[in-house]
Amino acid sequence: MASILEKTTGLVAFVRTVDAGSFSAASRLIGSSQSAVSKSVARLEHRLGVRLIQRSTRTLSLTMEGQAYYERVAPLLRAIEDAEDVVQSATAQGPIRVSAPQELGRMLIAPWAATFLDRHPDVSLDLGISDRFVDIIGEGFDCAIRVGYLSDSNLIARRVGAIHGKLVASPDYIREHGAPETPDELLTHQALMQGTETWQFLDGDKTISVHPQGQFKADNGTALAAAAVAGLGIAWLPDRLIEGYLDSGALVQVMTRYPVPTGGLFVVRPPGQHSTRKVRVLTELLIEHFG
Repeated sequence: MASILEKTTGLVAFVRTVDAGSFSAASRLIGSSQSAVSKSVARLEHRLGVRLIQRSTRTLSLTMEGQAYYERVAPLLRAIEDAEDVVQSATAQGPIRVSAPQELGRMLIAPWAATFLDRHPDVSLDLGISDRFVDIIGEGFDCAIRVGYLSDSNLIARRVGAIHGKLVASPDYIREHGAPETPDELLTHQALMQGTETWQFLDGDKTISVHPQGQFKADNGTALAAAAVAGLGIAWLPDRLIEGYLDSGALVQVMTRYPVPTGGLFVVRPPGQHSTRKVRVLTELLIEHFG
C-alpha cells in the first residue's frame, strides 16, 4: 500500500502538471526533474487503476477520469497551501521576480518600488520590463503585471486596478482620411497595433469586437503614440500615455459614441506557487496605489 508521502507526491505532481500544461513546466513549479514528475503521475495512475492524462509528443490532455479527479483534488491542495501560508511568518523575505510591460514599469511600477522595499526590507525586487509576452513559469518569474483584458489561461489572476483608454488620431490624419464614426468604418482605416489584437467597443450594454488592420505595428505604447502623432493611423492607447498629447492637441479622440471598455491592471502568478506571501504583499500594495 502506498504511503501518505507517496500519495501526496503523486497528487501534487498531477495537479501541477494539469495547471502548468506540461511535465516540464510542472517540474519548474515543483523544483524537481521532469522525469520525477512524470513518474510520480504514473505511479498515481497505477495506484488508482485509471489513466488520468493522455500523453502525446506535443500536448497533454485529461481523460474523463482525470478531469473528475482534478476537479476534486485541486481545490483541496490549494486549501492546504492557503492554510500553510496563513500560519507562516507574516514577514515577506527573499527575492521576488516580477515582469511588467515597459511603459507600465517605467511610469508606475518603478517609482512605486521604493515604497514596497521600504515596507519589506527583507525582500529584494528583480523587475523585468518587457513588452513581449513573458512565459512566467518557463522564465522563473514569481508573478507578472499585465494590463487590458486577460485571455483564458492556467495562471491565477488578481485585478488590482483599472486602465482607461481612448481611440485617438492626429488632426492631420483626420483631415486627410476622415474620422470613423462606427466600428465598421474603423475597418477602412489604418490601425496602429502591437500585433493582431481584437479591439472592443461599447454600444450601450453590448460589446462590439473588431479586427482592425494596419501597416504599422510596434511592441510598446510610446512608439504607437508617436506614430499616431505622426499621422500614421488610429491608435487605442491608455489615458496615462496620451493625456499630454490630448492636452496639447497633438491627438484627438475619435469614435466617441463607442467608448473603449475599461481594462484591468492584473497581477498574475503560476498556479500552486509556493512563495505566495511575497506576491500577496506586492499585490496588496498595488491595490493600495492603483485600486
